[in-house]
Amino acid sequence: MAYTTINDPEAYFQAKIYTGDGSTPSITLDGDTDMQPDLVWIKNRDQTDSHCLFDAVRGATEVLASDTADAETTDADTLTSFDSDGFALGADVKVNTNTEKYAAWCWKESATSGFDIVSYTGNATDDTDISHNLSAVPKMIIVKNRDTAATSWIVYHHRLSDSPEENGLYLNTGNPIIDTTTYWSDEAPTSSVFTLGTNNDVNDDTKNMIAYAWSEKQGFSKFGSWLGNGSTDGPFIYTGFRPAWILYKRTTDATEGWILQDNKISPINVSHIFLAPNGNGADSDTANANLDFLSNGFKLRHNDTRGNTSGITYIYMAFAEAPFVNSNGVPCNAR
Repeated sequence: MAYTTINDPEAYFQAKIYTGDGSTPSITLDGDTDMQPDLVWIKNRDQTDSHCLFDAVRGATEVLASDTADAETTDADTLTSFDSDGFALGADVKVNTNTEKYAAWCWKESATSGFDIVSYTGNATDDTDISHNLSAVPKMIIVKNRDTAATSWIVYHHRLSDSPEENGLYLNTGNPIIDTTTYWSDEAPTSSVFTLGTNNDVNDDTKNMIAYAWSEKQGFSKFGSWLGNGSTDGPFIYTGFRPAWILYKRTTDATEGWILQDNKISPINVSHIFLAPNGNGADSDTANANLDFLSNGFKLRHNDTRGNTSGITYIYMAFAEAPFVNSNGVPCNAR
């Protein structure tokens, strides 16, 4: 029986918390396995600074903010390099104010782990195929127009609806599901391409675009959904691994923000501290985000509208700290 495709999740994803020093530090990841990240997402946990996303395809110092519709900016005082087991920083307040707390989430680009960073130039033409290197069907895609201001981050998720190729979500707002074929041209992604419509958010003519695409890997990543029950004894969501990082969002009926929780900011159950990728706020400590990180998934312990309204669907993406059972048949424990 194949329990997992990846025995060592730390080779492909790691969360890191650190305290800024206002200088030019090198940040070393905590895992036993060295990992040179290709995508680093940083948030100041103490202040109302924007989320900062950096990737090795666009290059260090090139900043995108998940909580705004702004175009890419170049800031030489932010993330300055992707290193063999972490990254280096300048002294910009968004990534490194002295004594302030930060979180960084780091992914390694690899078909093995189901993650691809795709850079392309828009052409405003419907039914445009964009090649990816996953060798599997993407379950989630996040696209940003790098050049044009006031263009939203667009999210494809395979559980967003019965026809997700006809829908999208904004990462930078809490808006509910968007019904349109102008994002994905009413075409489901395949193991080699995802297809674009004419919307400027994803296919602006002559503009530089970036896409982050994930396929699902047993024992390492999961892109699913749950139905809320409105109880503090909330749904259990099976992932097949002990999660390190969870991002979730209400899909319909109301404007509710994204919720992001990890195993470093809240290292013991119940996890109750979260950050909101669609906002620039500091982290929030509230029972309205209560959930347990378990050996094979996670369980909601709140009935807040952002995660557990009865009868409402929520989508999520999650990455592993450890597979529920490794390839040798050895199980992991809940934390």
